[in-house]
Amino acid sequence: MSLLHVFGFGLKVGHSLWMLCCWVVSVVSMNWFIHGGIENTKTGFLGDGRKMWVECWERILGKSWKIHNFYYQSIGSKKVRIIWWRRVLALWLLFWVLASMWVFWYMNGQTTERRKEALASMCDERARMLQDQFNVSMNHVQAMSILISTFHHGKNPSAIDQRTFARYTERTAFERPLTSGVAYAVRVLRSEREQFEKQQGWTIKRMDELGHNPVQKDDYTPEALEPSPIQEEYAPVIFAQDTISHVVSVDVLSGKEDRENVLRARASGKGVLTAPFRLLKSNRLGVILTFAVYKRDLPSNATPEERIEATDGYLGGVFDIESLVEKLLQQLASKQTIFVNVYDTTNPSHPISMYGSNVSNDELEHVSSLNFGDPYRKHEMRCRFKQKSPWPWLAITTSVAIAVIASLVGQILYATVSRIVKVEEDYKEMMELKKKAEAADVAKSQFLATVSHEIRTPMNGVLGMLDMLIDTELDGTQQDYVRTAQGSGKTLVSLINEVLDQAKVESGKLELEEVSFDLRAVLDDVLSLFSGKSQEKGVELELAVYISDRVPKILVGDPVRFRQIISNLMGNSIKFTKAGHIFITVHLVEEMMDSIEVETVSSSKNTLSGYPVADRRRSWEGFRAFNQDGSPCSLKSSSSDLINLIVSVEDTGAGIPLEAQSRIFTPFMQVGPSISRTHGGTGIGLSISKYLVSRMNGEIGFVSVPEIGSTFTFTAVLRNGSSNSNEQQSQQMNGQSNSVSSELKGMTALLVDHRPTRAKVSRYHIQRIGIHVQAVSDLNEGISCIGSGNMVINMVLVEQEVWERDASTSTLFTSNLSKFDHGAPKLFLLAKHTSSSRMNTTIFGVYSPTVITKPLRASKVSADLQRALGIGNKGNPIPSLSLRNLLIGRKILIVDDNKVNLRVAAGALKKYGADVECAESGIKATNMLKPPHPFHACFMDIQMPGMDGFQATRIIREEEHRYNNSIHHDDNVSNWHVPILAMTADVIQATHEECLKCGMDGYVSKPFEAEQLYREVSRVVPFL
Repeated sequence: MSLLHVFGFGLKVGHSLWMLCCWVVSVVSMNWFIHGGIENTKTGFLGDGRKMWVECWERILGKSWKIHNFYYQSIGSKKVRIIWWRRVLALWLLFWVLASMWVFWYMNGQTTERRKEALASMCDERARMLQDQFNVSMNHVQAMSILISTFHHGKNPSAIDQRTFARYTERTAFERPLTSGVAYAVRVLRSEREQFEKQQGWTIKRMDELGHNPVQKDDYTPEALEPSPIQEEYAPVIFAQDTISHVVSVDVLSGKEDRENVLRARASGKGVLTAPFRLLKSNRLGVILTFAVYKRDLPSNATPEERIEATDGYLGGVFDIESLVEKLLQQLASKQTIFVNVYDTTNPSHPISMYGSNVSNDELEHVSSLNFGDPYRKHEMRCRFKQKSPWPWLAITTSVAIAVIASLVGQILYATVSRIVKVEEDYKEMMELKKKAEAADVAKSQFLATVSHEIRTPMNGVLGMLDMLIDTELDGTQQDYVRTAQGSGKTLVSLINEVLDQAKVESGKLELEEVSFDLRAVLDDVLSLFSGKSQEKGVELELAVYISDRVPKILVGDPVRFRQIISNLMGNSIKFTKAGHIFITVHLVEEMMDSIEVETVSSSKNTLSGYPVADRRRSWEGFRAFNQDGSPCSLKSSSSDLINLIVSVEDTGAGIPLEAQSRIFTPFMQVGPSISRTHGGTGIGLSISKYLVSRMNGEIGFVSVPEIGSTFTFTAVLRNGSSNSNEQQSQQMNGQSNSVSSELKGMTALLVDHRPTRAKVSRYHIQRIGIHVQAVSDLNEGISCIGSGNMVINMVLVEQEVWERDASTSTLFTSNLSKFDHGAPKLFLLAKHTSSSRMNTTIFGVYSPTVITKPLRASKVSADLQRALGIGNKGNPIPSLSLRNLLIGRKILIVDDNKVNLRVAAGALKKYGADVECAESGIKATNMLKPPHPFHACFMDIQMPGMDGFQATRIIREEEHRYNNSIHHDDNVSNWHVPILAMTADVIQATHEECLKCGMDGYVSKPFEAEQLYREVSRVVPFL
């Protein structure tokens, strides 16, 4: 029992005894005073004394009761006591947490300071040693210049020739271990050149960048150099070490930077360093140290003119800086501790790295200056630790220990106070709360299941009436209220849609729309939706879509529900597939057995990614659309425009366990209890998909093999939305979208892919944009096809797997492409991810392939090809000349609340030569279009927050009408009318009649199409 508990118990006992004594005394005294008062009522003094005594006793009792109440409020009350102790505990913990943080900050700061001091010490030590070793080598070179001055220029005849110099420098090379070679160039005046060349037996040669790139003798031919041009003086090399003997007869003054270094060396009388350059033999960085050789000894205060006049020649030594630093680091035991980088900082804004390319994660850096004897060139050494600063475990453990100890002490104090609360009372309270929570959960589930359907019906009415109300005459406040209600209602509907869908499925009341839609565009959108998720899975997962050419382009059905089915199936595949592929195929049922090639589990040669897949034929077993033998049967409907589609979603994921396959379409049921925790989801997607398929007069089935993958297949009966049979036949022949670029149409592409299924998918997407495709299985066959000359190949598309399989063949293929004098095919690489092929495509120089990332979509492929070929504009059709003539120089306003749509629309109109301005709302558009204004036309989005396109158009027309009435007295002024074209992707809600009703002049769907845009613009061109 704690001290506080004992103290509280003592207070309770003492208070009880005190109250008992007070009660006894009060009873006795009150009886005495009452009886005494009756007998002595006439005695005034005693009567007054009794009154005073009673008042004092009442005060004592009052104080006692106040003490009693204070005790129970401050200490005895359980609720107040817990609140008070919680506050004390919070202050206690806050204080010690702040104290532990201060301790951590202080100890970590001390560790960081010691680390900085250690780095500075090691870096300064290395800088000092590097500087000393370089100075030693520099002194040897300077001593050699004195030797040449003494034995070559000081004696007649000279005691040194090329052979002697080469032998001497070779035998004394150990004194200059850091030099790659030494050479001496003599000063020759213009008047002495002819005599000098006769004496030497060779012609003074031009340097030709030799000073910056001293190559080896075998790689350089001095005879091929041109003679040095005529100039005032020359500095031909007459002596050179054997390692660089090929520089003999080369004029070092013929190079720009070498000339500057030589002139600076003779004028200063000191050693002069060049900028770092790459030594070709070792491919290491080095510098050239140049000393001037004088005819006589010069005083230290000699002028530059005196030094120039006394110059006889120039001695240069090549220093290997990287070897110098390497040898320095090998001498130190702690060489593995830090990274050393040496920089030439003569130009502070662009320092040149002389040594070191390692990147350290450590943020600490120390800079030590270096002095190599050349005051013109600045050098410095930068050092970093190789390893990132270790965790300050001592500071962490100390601060954490302080916080833990403080929290334990606080917990002990709090537990002592909390023990007053009885375990039985807590248990009863907990059980009551548990029962209430369970009852609330059951009530909530029942309420959601029962009332969610009832909410949907009135909400439809509410939203419908709000849509009608917003078109009536309302003031600004009313419009704001209506739009707020609209937004809230739509949010509520989106929250209950999924539950209502399941409720409608169970009640059989889910209705489907009948609208025209482009199936290929819908699946392209689905690929775009899931491409990001597939990228997160890694480069081993590939998404692909293939739609048979016999499937009409335009179908009539419910595109939203059709997309929902595909999205549910593909979403499940994405969740459980880490590598391989997810492949969507769409065919007509009657062509199924002839056009689809099915792979079994044991074979993986003819799959999209090479991974084995489940036999998809088993996924449609039992379908009514097929007979018992698996052959397709005819549609029961006699209508000729019904299209019976069969769609398969194939993946190479984990598969479905056999014990869970029987309940896969059961609502709210998942494969295992951990699936929802790991992958999320409610488990009703497949059940809703099954119902939607049944509503489309189709069937759904699946086949799954654990660790191999799953294939879901469903059929759907839709109607043909093509306007006529000729259009359908043309689509079946071409299988192309309407957005075929005129520049790409008719081109020929060579596709290299050894997997037939993947090649078939690539061919499908490329042919959609009007390109003829010739497929081969490997690069060698591709080389033969290009070299045969039977056809003109405009581009070559190679699958990444083929490209990376044999680097030598890829290099040969690239080199063959480079042999074309003109018109070489453009090379493209079909890759799953840009980063996976970027490294492999950068080594081929000019002919490196352009990467087209998957999944392939017609619009993206078209944009990538046009961008790489330098034609078109981001894959969109090039505007026709007539359309450009209509819009060039016209000022057009675009109104859209979506910034992305604004950018797309502005770009589409700017490419036709229009001057475009943008507005983000209808209100801003009405202000910009108040006449008079500079705009020739307006493209108005219909659905915008705040003020939609219809309402904005009405206000604009009212403003124009008011303005026209104000200037009606002037007959020479025409009526003001700006053409307004509706711009929306919703072709259902924004019909042509609605646009005309609110005062618009036309309708253009998004994305823009040149033909439709030309038709609408040409119709309103008289107004422009």
